[in-house]
Amino acid sequence: MTTPTRVLVLNSGSSSVKYQLLDMKDDSRLAQGLVERIGEETSRIVHTPLQGVGVPPAKRGGGEKREKNGAIPDHAAALKAVAEELAADGLGLDSPELAAIGHRVVHGGLRFTQPTVIDEEVLAEIERLVPVAPLHNPANLVGIRTAMTLRPDLPQVAVFDTAFHTTMPESAARYAIDVETADAHRIRRYGFHGTSHAYVSRETARLLGKEPEEVNVIVLHLGNGASASAVRGGRCVDTSMGLTPLEGLVMGTRSGDIDPAVTFHLKRVAGMSTDEIDVLLNKKSGLVGLCGDNDMREIRRRIDEGDERAALAFDIYVHRLKKYIGAYYAVLGRVDAVAFTAGVGENAAPVREAAIAGLEELGLAVDADLNAVRSDEARIISPVYARVAVAVVPTDEELEIARQSYELVGGEVNA
Repeated sequence: MTTPTRVLVLNSGSSSVKYQLLDMKDDSRLAQGLVERIGEETSRIVHTPLQGVGVPPAKRGGGEKREKNGAIPDHAAALKAVAEELAADGLGLDSPELAAIGHRVVHGGLRFTQPTVIDEEVLAEIERLVPVAPLHNPANLVGIRTAMTLRPDLPQVAVFDTAFHTTMPESAARYAIDVETADAHRIRRYGFHGTSHAYVSRETARLLGKEPEEVNVIVLHLGNGASASAVRGGRCVDTSMGLTPLEGLVMGTRSGDIDPAVTFHLKRVAGMSTDEIDVLLNKKSGLVGLCGDNDMREIRRRIDEGDERAALAFDIYVHRLKKYIGAYYAVLGRVDAVAFTAGVGENAAPVREAAIAGLEELGLAVDADLNAVRSDEARIISPVYARVAVAVVPTDEELEIARQSYELVGGEVNA
């Protein structure tokens, strides 16, 4: 009997399901897709069969993309639509080659420090964590429960965004507030984007020709959501996001670090409600709040045309980045590499150049020619004389989830 080697990775949002089917024999992608606007009349599913071993995120394709439009009322219908598309390519959920379904779960609290096979007790704990992840954990739960009804015989594995950051020491994880209050309400720094930080820190070590245990890396995950981490010998010792993904770097629509008293001021002086302040800081701040755009390409275009608001937004964004690089350099003591990843980190050369500029005394520099090269491959963009490597490492959260899931259910991964 053939040993099953395929893993279906599901990322269930409140109105969407992203998915990817991988074969862990060689890390090849077999299919990927997106179901969006679930619960609306204008729902759609976009499905693409994939070809090639180790297809990186930017090159996923190869087969003919299929798109279907029409009402998809709920997540159960969405996953059934996914199953139908996979079956049309001979990759159905009933395949004996499917070893597990891996689920991205945003918040695992302190309990879940590793990928975990899901049972009723695990589901109950994920539900108990809803108050600290109200936008994400409920959607993750719906996707898990639906997948369990479709394949009740198959291991379902939860891979938690917060797990990689549970190695932070208490000195980094705790806020300086009353301990009893903090513990009673689970208030501490959890961090997010953990699967990306885990993957990128390990790939950076590989790029340097070393084992993860040998290197200290500052990882900068820069997308619409953005976070930084300090990774010592493969273990996270600090990260920029906190109780929620709002803390830390300037992001597309989130403010990042802000004086907590701003919220009191807005309530007392502007008469804003808690919900209005929540929307302001999470959806109307960051780059979009500063200049009206959260697309770095558009911001750079506006800067080139002399737009002062866009230029100031860019400078504020970079200033915060530079502060975190310096802070995490101090936390780690020795830094072997700074790695840029995610949409902005991988594609915005001006951001990388500006973030590293002026840090030569720390051994950091960017080679302008290397930085300007566009590539889907992990690469070093610092000059040969630089004491600290600056790298661009495309993230691959789906592969990380698949690897962790497959390894947990007894497979051997090609890490």
